[in-house]
Amino acid sequence: MNEQSAAIRCVGLSRNYGPVQALRNLNLEVPVGSVFGFLGRNGAGKTTTIRILTGLAHPSAGSAWVAGVETTQGDSAAREMFGYLPQDPAFYNWMTPVEYLDYVGSLFGLSPQQRRQRIEELLTMADLQGAARRTIGGFSGGMIQRLGIAQALIHNPPVLILDEPTSALDPAGRYEVLGMMEKLRGAATVFFSTHILSDVERICDMVAILHKGELVQVSRREDLLAQYPVNTLLMVRDIQQPPFTDAFIEQVRALPWVTQVNVEETSLRIVVRDISEAKRVMMPLVVEAGLQLDRYEWVRPTLEEIFLRVSAE
Repeated sequence: MNEQSAAIRCVGLSRNYGPVQALRNLNLEVPVGSVFGFLGRNGAGKTTTIRILTGLAHPSAGSAWVAGVETTQGDSAAREMFGYLPQDPAFYNWMTPVEYLDYVGSLFGLSPQQRRQRIEELLTMADLQGAARRTIGGFSGGMIQRLGIAQALIHNPPVLILDEPTSALDPAGRYEVLGMMEKLRGAATVFFSTHILSDVERICDMVAILHKGELVQVSRREDLLAQYPVNTLLMVRDIQQPPFTDAFIEQVRALPWVTQVNVEETSLRIVVRDISEAKRVMMPLVVEAGLQLDRYEWVRPTLEEIFLRVSAE
């Protein structure tokens, strides 16, 4: 893969802010047509990378290309190659979506006829037809983000770059925005940064993990999950029964071969390093505790558990 065949390519990309190295020797290739999750904790260097890719910041070293056009040398042709939505988009709140998209389309040199056609297509994709004539100032967070994606697509770019598109949304808003992103699969390359693991697990083809400015893992999502054995016991309690007791949770945590216990509202996920011993011991403990379970199943770690493990190394 090279800068002509990769949707995004970074070679030796670094960025220093005084003594702080926010990004260190990033080498990354994003396949054309993929939905690519750029994953990392807050402060990992995700936004720095995106600012360099979009030409909003210059690297201290290295180069980057988007759709074959280098973005690190101030090439004005680069802006035609991607659409961009920052983490906190700002809009003219007195405008309607139609007015705003028409304005953005004019900035990209689209003719009035082209703008009318694209606005109709994008409002349908964003499920904003019913709000097309309402002022943006009254929109929910999910509607704002969907409009933001629509404006980033107005010139029909081959690459869409999104910085934390769901981080400030409620579950309904996240569902709507992820659904819109999923519709773009195959039509454009979607590159988005996030620290929300469930979003990546739901829609991504590929995942890259950034930690303290360094790339520590990049692979297809399924390949990443397949690297890890089935070593996690999932227990889901009957919702009519009381929660797992603190005494039971602490008893499990104290077992020498248990490495992690994740407690959720109705479930426990117990990661172990000795599966045979766990299989011998855990069921008798469940019976002894008198637990009534809907599920008792050995599974692979979630992407979140893998992320925590990889980013702690």
